Amino acid sequence: MDSEWLNIFEKRPRDRSSKECEVLFDSLRKWKSLDRFSVGFLRRLSAFAYLEELGDGVTLYRKGDRGTSWYLILSGEIAAIPYRDQNEARNKNDLTGTANGNPNVAHFQQHSKSVDSMTPVSSPVHNFSRSVSSKHLILQNLQNSERRGSASSSRTPSRSNSTESSSTQSTVLPEVTNDQAFASSILHMLLLESGNSIVRDRNVQGRIVKRTLIGSDLVDWLLSISSAFQNRSHACSLLQVLLEEGVLENITSDAVQFQDRGVLYKFTQDSYLDDFPDEVPLPSREEIREAETRKDDAISILLKKAPDAVLRAILRKHPEERTQEDVEAIYEELVHISSLSHLSTSIKRELASVIAFESHPKPGTILFQQGDEGTSWYVILKGSVNVVIHGKGVVNMLKEGEDFGQLALVNNAPRAATIVTREQGCHFLRVDKDDFNRILRDVEANTVRLQEHGKDVLVLEKVPPSSGKPSMYKYTVMAGVPSKMLEHLLETRLDSRNLETREEIIPGKSSIGSTLTTDYFLDDYLLTYILFMPTPQLISELEKNYRIDSSSQDREFVIANKSRVVQFVNQWVATIRDPVFDEKCTHEFFENLLVWLKEDSEALLALEEELEMIEHIVALLNDFRAQQSPNKRKLGQTWTLPSGGQSVTLFSKHEGEEDRQRAIRSTDDIIFRVYCSDHTYCTLRLPISTSAEAIKNSASDKLGLKHSDLVLGEVRSTGEKIIIPNSDIAIPTGLSINGRLFISPREHIDAMTPLPDQEGPSDGTGSELEMFSTRELAYFITLADWEHFNAVHEYELLHHVCRDVKPKRIKSNLDIFLRRFNELQFWIVTEICLAGTLGRRVTLLRKFIKLAAYCKEYQNLNAFFAIVMGLTNVAVSRLTQSWERVPSKLRKLLAEFESLCDPSRNHRSYRIAVSKLQSPIIPFMPLLIKDMTFTNDGNSTVQEASGLINFEKMHLLAQTLRTLRFCRGRQLLIQPPTPRSEMEVQNYLRNLRVIDNQRILTGLSQRLEPKRQ
Repeated sequence: MDSEWLNIFEKRPRDRSSKECEVLFDSLRKWKSLDRFSVGFLRRLSAFAYLEELGDGVTLYRKGDRGTSWYLILSGEIAAIPYRDQNEARNKNDLTGTANGNPNVAHFQQHSKSVDSMTPVSSPVHNFSRSVSSKHLILQNLQNSERRGSASSSRTPSRSNSTESSSTQSTVLPEVTNDQAFASSILHMLLLESGNSIVRDRNVQGRIVKRTLIGSDLVDWLLSISSAFQNRSHACSLLQVLLEEGVLENITSDAVQFQDRGVLYKFTQDSYLDDFPDEVPLPSREEIREAETRKDDAISILLKKAPDAVLRAILRKHPEERTQEDVEAIYEELVHISSLSHLSTSIKRELASVIAFESHPKPGTILFQQGDEGTSWYVILKGSVNVVIHGKGVVNMLKEGEDFGQLALVNNAPRAATIVTREQGCHFLRVDKDDFNRILRDVEANTVRLQEHGKDVLVLEKVPPSSGKPSMYKYTVMAGVPSKMLEHLLETRLDSRNLETREEIIPGKSSIGSTLTTDYFLDDYLLTYILFMPTPQLISELEKNYRIDSSSQDREFVIANKSRVVQFVNQWVATIRDPVFDEKCTHEFFENLLVWLKEDSEALLALEEELEMIEHIVALLNDFRAQQSPNKRKLGQTWTLPSGGQSVTLFSKHEGEEDRQRAIRSTDDIIFRVYCSDHTYCTLRLPISTSAEAIKNSASDKLGLKHSDLVLGEVRSTGEKIIIPNSDIAIPTGLSINGRLFISPREHIDAMTPLPDQEGPSDGTGSELEMFSTRELAYFITLADWEHFNAVHEYELLHHVCRDVKPKRIKSNLDIFLRRFNELQFWIVTEICLAGTLGRRVTLLRKFIKLAAYCKEYQNLNAFFAIVMGLTNVAVSRLTQSWERVPSKLRKLLAEFESLCDPSRNHRSYRIAVSKLQSPIIPFMPLLIKDMTFTNDGNSTVQEASGLINFEKMHLLAQTLRTLRFCRGRQLLIQPPTPRSEMEVQNYLRNLRVIDNQRILTGLSQRLEPKRQ
């Protein structure tokens, strides 16, 4: 051990020179056990700590003593002895120091505001022990940690089982990483530099507390030093991280959530100052300069952790202290937990109001034992657990998103297994037995079941009043027979006597396509009915409700029924648009409805407004028919699938239409190639909706192949072969990048091999790219993506996720939009891997990072994700020589982008960022599809026990579909950049050639920069 710094420690703090303090500081920074403390803290430790030498058997303090010091063991051993049996425990709780300057700091501490339960005694292992003591150095930090640890389980349930009870009350000390310590020290130094306007000594309950801060002043200061914060709540989330980790402490109350008001806070590392009357040194100018340059990094580090810290703070609150916003935040978390997907919305909302947070820092912690009484149900928020059964050992492993413990509560039975944490820092959501049973009772009490012939036909749930206001609708539909759900909808959501409702759903020509509803039941039904009710059945039920027997019914009742049906039809066309007219059965229904309304309006002297609605719908139908007429189609829209692997493009358009992307319709034609095993091909022109079987027959005729036992398949650039079912439609638009259609006899499938040009380009376009402005590229990428995104209909997502929906509809617009995402991603990788010189690669890396920034600025998040994923592709990220030459500012910017794209916690960072944006937005489409797939796979369409349609599933699917509507709520209006080469840029982006074979890309990357030995 270095004797120089030991000799300095032996000096009294006031006798040390600044140079000697710097020597101590350099030594302390090398101790791994002090890594979690900030630079400022270590400087003060070097200024005030001193050395003690103790012989064998010396008692440092006893249980019950008031804490005055914190000890770091440099050498020798210390035994922590329980007060009751010191002799037996003398050698059981040894705390051993080391002689290499890396002391033990985790187990030997004394608390300033509590008494100690252990008596440390120096052990006879060595002749003497050295310990560094620093009076009141970290006393407040440890005290604050214990307070938060006890709060980590926001409610301590009454449990008869001691094991389960003790496990929930474990103390959790904050885990401060190097990055967090660095970030907090930066902010601390900048705060001290700001002067007395923010940081002041204040009189708190009769004593002077140094360097205190007011919560609202701290938020104001953060907003003034950085533009990274979107609003005050965003800044509060950063401060919540500091509060949770013990860097910042609340000296006014024990509140676990940071408060943006007149609450006093202070940095924990300043706690020792309260016992020193003399002035204390401020950070040096050099430290301040360094802090200024690294401020943005510090803020970025803390903001990455902010969302989870805010959620944990909310969960730690007692349920009675949670606000409506808190409950909503917890509910949003529960929605994306797979093990809860089968629960109804009402149950999830009930859980959000009572669910507790529990954390266990150490692996091997037993949450409960096999045979214990069940008192709680757990959901794993972070980490994993082992399921252990007596005599069998570990039988299962449960990970994040899974649950356990529910069975014992439902059956009121003992625990069937022991649950043990597998890793450090496990976090759980916990529902206690009393709350669990109450929620089940309340849900059943609020459920109304309507029956016919002894069977349930409609299941309703009472709607709780929101914000103290009575709801317009008393019940929401949980499940039911399709016809009964429609009947309930007509009676409760389309009351013709409610003028306000009628005004909302009577559109003029300009409002077709808008959906103005105060309740989501109607919207949910219209968006999802194709999953559980064929359109002919829907029309039959509407006709039945309209043509009610008027001779035996009251006149007002008859008028009301007919009005409701018309309003439903009007809203149906307004919400779904053209796909309503795609089904021929609707044509006759609308025309008949017009005839019936004319007769009824004359006979009943009413329904004039309803007649205008249907007249307008029939006019739209006639326009649709005119567009689909044979003569119009001959002059109409045709698409082509280029042979070079580029995306589907418009070959010819309708007369008089602008030269721009528009929605692909099922009746549009497309030109494409079909190849044989010998790479000969034929060119076909067929309607988009042509089935795979019809394509196969047309191709076999042109190629002279026998029809028997032929298969149609896609051959990808990797050599992968995918056989396409005969019933599939819209095949050409669904091909992958560089994918080709092949036809072959079934026994010769293995002979289908990729074409040479499927490998992609052999030369990059870097020189051409350098000529284009980065902002101009982002602008035209965004315009093209907006047109593609606008063309996607909500039904296309349903058909993409729910494959068994009939009749099948094309989803070509969605396929092209998803293909565009992959195309942009591989374009980034391709261009970098084909750049032969180091300078060219660095230039491209810089350009693409800026391109991502501009796409983010334009709120084109789909392209933003594609570019960032391209830059983080393994073929690009491994190019260390190239990355070393990229400016650090741009590398840091990319790191921020990666954190936004982080998929952990179900893309929490992205979801929070998007929730703060206003339309127009081009969202990250793969995540919307993932959400819908999650809902579809986790919830059955038909309830197995009752045979009723699970309308809760329909509501969840419709919620995602409404996201599209919100994102397209306003027209995209962005300022175009100074025109330089508009036509060249657009042509370049339309004809991107990419390599989508990861093996080839990785090989190119390795040739550019071979792996270093």
